[in-house]
Amino acid sequence: MNKSTWTDEERWQAVQRRDNAADGQFVFAVRTTGIYCRPSCTSRPALRKNVAFYENADQAESEGFRACKRCKPNRDGPRSARAQMVADACRAIEEAEEPPSLDELANRAGISRFYFHRIFKEVTGITPKAYAAACRAARVRGELAKGTSVTGAIYDAGYNASSRFYEEADRRLGMRPTQFRDGGRDTEIKFAVGECSLGSILIAATERGVCAIDFGDDPELLVRQLQDRFPKAELIGGDPEFEETAAAVIDFVEDPDAGLDLPLDIRGTAFQQKVWDALRSIPAGQTVSYADVARDIGKPRAVRAVAQACSANRIAVAIPCHRVVRTDGALSGYRWGVERKQALLERETGQ
Repeated sequence: MNKSTWTDEERWQAVQRRDNAADGQFVFAVRTTGIYCRPSCTSRPALRKNVAFYENADQAESEGFRACKRCKPNRDGPRSARAQMVADACRAIEEAEEPPSLDELANRAGISRFYFHRIFKEVTGITPKAYAAACRAARVRGELAKGTSVTGAIYDAGYNASSRFYEEADRRLGMRPTQFRDGGRDTEIKFAVGECSLGSILIAATERGVCAIDFGDDPELLVRQLQDRFPKAELIGGDPEFEETAAAVIDFVEDPDAGLDLPLDIRGTAFQQKVWDALRSIPAGQTVSYADVARDIGKPRAVRAVAQACSANRIAVAIPCHRVVRTDGALSGYRWGVERKQALLERETGQ
């Protein structure tokens, strides 16, 4: 659970059960002793009325509390050490010409390959292999955007054989590599811009399905943003058949009971796609927390990564990231504005 999502009641429950998983998320201070501790501290339990919570040791010490000598909350614990180990491994993967093997990464960390694999997945939400694949795909995108030849981009990104890249290029880029390099050249993207009660809305689709549903305050800006993403694609407006698709999206925004079942052109990492699939299973009128989504996809510690995947979503309402809220029920960030998020939820719950 990300520390920003903890309520004081949840923090108190974690302290009572001396939850090791909460270490590093916050500290608690006892006013009667003037000492602050980790949640897992084995010291004598304090009364709830005497306990205050702080995000970290610095905050507690700024209020005049002293660090507990038993649990040493002002020192990095095992959780911080694991996070640093994974951060170092990520850096090694990003900087390597060819993806390091699992054995190489584990040896660098000084632990077994099995334990390293488990910790890496717990912290990041994906495997080292998937992370390396995402890094390589990002390198290819960067090289292609600079106009590098496809072959050069493939090998510069660390692919030993072009066949390996082409196996996953379509899913990573959403189009052929040469088309991506050329800003979407020879790609048709149908789009429509309209107005709804939430402002301007743009709906765009490739031959595979809807690839963007964007809200905004300026319809011209929405179109320019689509052009910036695919400067050489053929953008087709005014298509009668696609106008019907756009009308269905607007109808759904205004009346969620109308339902929405569209083919989608979803592009993202394996982890992002797993999160987005989970979001599509949330019924209208219901909300879940980022922690709930993390548990549903089998990555209970990847709460922050889930939040990042939600913020990376470019297909509003069809991939309903607006139905994900903080653990305490409060609304959090939304690509298209928290006010729109609240309005969508109110419509779905009939408020």
